[in-house]
This record gives sequence, structure tokens and C-alpha cells, in this order.
Amino acid sequence: MKRNMNEWMNEYLQGKNHKPLPILSFPGTQLIGKNVEELVRSGHNQALCMEAIANKFDTGAAFSLMDLSVEAEAFGSPIIYSKDDIPTLHGALIHDEEEAEALQIPEVGAGRTGECVQGIREASEKITDRPVLAGIIGPYSLAGRLLDMTEIMILCYEEPELVETVLEKATQFLIAYAKAFKAAGANGIAMAEPAAGLLSPTLIREFSNPYVKRVQEAVEDENFLFLYHNCGTVTPLMKELEELNVHAYSFGNAIDLEDALKTLPSDRLIIGNIDPAGVIRNGTPELIEQETRALLEKCSKYPNFVLASGCDIPPQTSMENLEAFFRTAEQFYR
Repeated sequence: MKRNMNEWMNEYLQGKNHKPLPILSFPGTQLIGKNVEELVRSGHNQALCMEAIANKFDTGAAFSLMDLSVEAEAFGSPIIYSKDDIPTLHGALIHDEEEAEALQIPEVGAGRTGECVQGIREASEKITDRPVLAGIIGPYSLAGRLLDMTEIMILCYEEPELVETVLEKATQFLIAYAKAFKAAGANGIAMAEPAAGLLSPTLIREFSNPYVKRVQEAVEDENFLFLYHNCGTVTPLMKELEELNVHAYSFGNAIDLEDALKTLPSDRLIIGNIDPAGVIRNGTPELIEQETRALLEKCSKYPNFVLASGCDIPPQTSMENLEAFFRTAEQFYR
């Protein structure tokens, strides 16, 4: 359903909305009786999962899957599937400049991208009481998956032209993919660019930010939000992230979220950052309540703070633990 996302964001900034924004989708497999592989391979199942989560938890938005293997698979990367865990890549696809030049930009619909777009189309019809946000990988993180995460760090210094060749093709595809989500009814995209958190200030300005901006500028308007997610150790990169000039930033538990709240403009949503694995997945309800309340007490004095998980919440997280997270937030703001 079409909605003005500037107005949605202003409700948070003005203190009229305190609903958490956890990156919550995969645990919904428990609610629809599907395993992870059945979920990631089927857009229909993804929509059912998002709907089930939305019906059970009062989230500020409905997030689609944060599955960072989808776009690499569309380019041809081999993927390992699991019934219990998120798909993983198996080896680099590109090893030299010749292979980079020969790399074909896939059509949207290649691999599982068509299923993901279909999932958003169905979810947008099912979920009308809150924004629906589609998950998408960032350009540098996608290039790192195609080249190997360790290798790309070296190549940024030794063969920057090779990296730029891959980044250019990755960005062209991501723009088309983001436009497909927009056409399917999404109210925005949540772009995960965690690998950029490993870069120096100089390198993130060269190999990530310009390409992120191109995707943002291709799709963002008052009805379509561009949310930037980075769960890396990005405290030294706050100046460079501010230069992205996005309206919403999501950060992981690798940083003190108050550093971001103090540094970034107060008219931008700063979203985070309870540990999704160590606390929400593996903790007790008592620990979740303790950690969530501590973050709320520390950060709620900033009007642009939005409570969330620091990253994607793992599939096997118990409903009891998730309920503790939401209950604590509700009690705090009540």
C-alpha cells in the first residue's frame, strides 16, 4: 500500500511512534510451518512469513528476508542451502580482471530474485497497517561476495580497477532490483552494506559510498524510504556515513549506539541495536528484558532513536524471547 514515508518517519521524530523496528523475518518459519530452505526458495512463503510476523508482533515496519546470498546467486555464485540456517556462499565467482570483464549483469528474476520480488508483491497486499521494506545487499558487500571478502580488501589497494569493474556491474543490477521492489509495492528498501564497515574512511568513500548513493538516488522519494544498514564496527566512519545523507541508519551491536546518536544529524532515524544472536537468540527472557531496558534508558532521550535488533534475528529464535523484547519496549514507553 502506498504511503508517505516522510510522514511515517516524522511520527518517530516527533515521539508519536515508539514501535520497535527489529530486522525480524526468519523466525516466522515457526509460525507458518516451513523450514528456512522452503522460505528462501518461495516468494509466497516469504509473504506468508512476513504476514505471520506482522500479525503476532507490533512492529513499526515489516521487513523481508535479510538473505545476503540472493544477489550473488543471481550473478552465478554457488550457494549452499540448509533447512535450519540462512543460505551461504561457496567460493568466489571472480578471480581476475578477465573474469570481471566477462561477468554478465543478470536480469531481475535470475536465481531467487524473482521469488523475492513476488514475496514483496504479495506481502504488500497482505500487510497494509505498516510499511513493507524489502531487503537488498549493498554494492561493496555484493562485490565482496563475488570476489571473496578477504581478497577484495587486498584488491582495493593492488587492483582497484578490477574492484570498480565488479562494483559497476553490481550497482547496475541493484538499481534494477530496487526498482522492481518499488514497482511490486514496497514502501522502501533496507540496504545491508556490512562489508563496508571493514574499510578505512578513504576506501569507503571510494568503493562503497558513491555506489550506495546511486542506488538511493535511483529509487528514493517521499513514498519510498532508503534505509542503510551496517552492522560493522563503524564508529570511526560516522563522518563518511553522514555523507551518505540517508534518512534512516540501522546499526549493529558492534558499536555503542549513543555514539551514532551524538554524531549523526538529529533528523535522521538511528535504529538499533540489541545483539540478535547473543541476546535475542541465545539469551533468556530475563537477559533480553535487562539489555533492552538498558538500551532504552540510555538512548530514549534522543528523539530519533528507534529500538531494534542490531541485525537479522536468527531463524531458531524462540517466540518467548521475541515476546520479551516487545513486552519490554511496550512497558517502557507506556
